[in-house]
Amino acid sequence: MMNRQPIALVTGASGAIGSAIANLLQAQGMHVVRHYCNTPVHNGLQADLRNETEIEALFHQTEQRLGGVDVLVNNAGIALPQQLITDTTTADFDHLFAIDVRAMFLCCRRALPHMIAQKQGRIINISSVWGVQGASCEVAYSAAKAAVVGLTKALAQEVAPSGITINCVAPGIINTPMNAHLDSAELAAQIPCGRLGTPEDVARAVAFFASEHAHYVTGQVLGVDGGFGM
Repeated sequence: MMNRQPIALVTGASGAIGSAIANLLQAQGMHVVRHYCNTPVHNGLQADLRNETEIEALFHQTEQRLGGVDVLVNNAGIALPQQLITDTTTADFDHLFAIDVRAMFLCCRRALPHMIAQKQGRIINISSVWGVQGASCEVAYSAAKAAVVGLTKALAQEVAPSGITINCVAPGIINTPMNAHLDSAELAAQIPCGRLGTPEDVARAVAFFASEHAHYVTGQVLGVDGGFGM
């Protein structure tokens, strides 16, 4: 991608998927900055992504230590409990969008000036299979993750002339602590591949988009779902 070691910023790197992404990008030779909010990670940088000032501080600290961000992985996100739309409060809806959509917008906007100046860069956004096909009792989450897809496709067109690619990974049902309360055998029976995905499955898709192999791939949504989203 460039002569120097690329700098990658992974948001939400304390979670199972974020940690797997950070580990794989580091193994592939990138200098990885691991962001966290509530659960500390070794040598990580803390920021509440609902706060624009803290996002600015996150990028500023990264630039002071290492330089501008070459690869941004917008992985941080939350979900609400499964519930009817009539049981979803306005406050919960706004909180979800603040982290899953607004924070992604702010991080993209903050990362782009450096990428535009050097005429190259990679941004990979994490959506969900629900952002593509929707899910009953997941209206707010589905809407937020659909917004991620829209942001990805529009921004990809906007910055392509500057040599920057913007792509999206849409995981299906992944075996993480967040899904530990679900019946994995019942879920696996609904997936054509016959198993839940792993954080590493998602990480490999992100690593592809971050690599030179994807230099002509932009504005795409890659489902990592074992065929569940077909």
